Amino acid sequence: MPTPLPPFDLDLLRTFVTIVDCGGFTRAAERLGRTQSTISLQIKRLEDGLGKRVFERKGNGLALTPEGEILFASARRLLQMANETCARLMEPDVGGTVRLGTPEDFATVHLPDVLWRFARAHPQVNLQVNCDFTANLLDGFSRGEYDLILCKREPQGTSAGTRVWREPLVWAGSARLLIDAGGPVPLVLAPYPDIYRKRALDALDAAGRPWRIIYTSPSLAGVQAAVRAGLGITILPKEMVVAGFHILGAERGLPDLADTEVALYRAPGTLPKAADLLAEHIVRSLEGAHGSVPG
Repeated sequence: MPTPLPPFDLDLLRTFVTIVDCGGFTRAAERLGRTQSTISLQIKRLEDGLGKRVFERKGNGLALTPEGEILFASARRLLQMANETCARLMEPDVGGTVRLGTPEDFATVHLPDVLWRFARAHPQVNLQVNCDFTANLLDGFSRGEYDLILCKREPQGTSAGTRVWREPLVWAGSARLLIDAGGPVPLVLAPYPDIYRKRALDALDAAGRPWRIIYTSPSLAGVQAAVRAGLGITILPKEMVVAGFHILGAERGLPDLADTEVALYRAPGTLPKAADLLAEHIVRSLEGAHGSVPG
């Protein structure tokens, strides 16, 4: 008897990935615009087809089974390939220019592959990408200089824009760092109006820790070089803590840092087709991609 084909229905895989991204069935149902019972039935269909469980109860939440871990490792790539294929088949002749603004560090680490996949699917679209601080991007956006911007912000839910990324923040320093236990915290930061600069100073002030800014650089590379040299500490998204850096915390008397988020804003009015397609591609590629496995 031939081995049955795996049940890689794209709709079932999309539901599975969304549950993992959202941390549970309820929030996944809200994001997908479906009832929780529908979501549960879809996962049952997926598990019945595989003949294996993909989720298991763990305390008050969910965790992936070993088989679920294997499936999750490939499911997002399968969905991305399907989206790219549909784009190339259904919208092959879309052209024009799209003006995108984005924070430099986010563009450096997370966007290259996303934009490369879009450019490959839509070779006639001219992408104009500008990196700047969020405050400057918002100013330019208000003047009509961008079709789309990605900006860092304090968590706001869905009140404005579309949240596509969650950034856990940490204090980072190198092994060469020397901090006087009774002295001010030496800081390496981007200049005003960087949101991480404000977050660092507000957190230290709230904790009653004195501080001094000893090195300022507008570029991520400049900040990393100064921190690597042991001149001071900085705030970084956890995923950007590179080799040679250490995450610092309460052992150095540093306060905890709440997450920030990255949101996508679309210019008001009717966007060009190419801008709409890029916005959808960014959301599909990034939304929830930073979410952790439920547990």
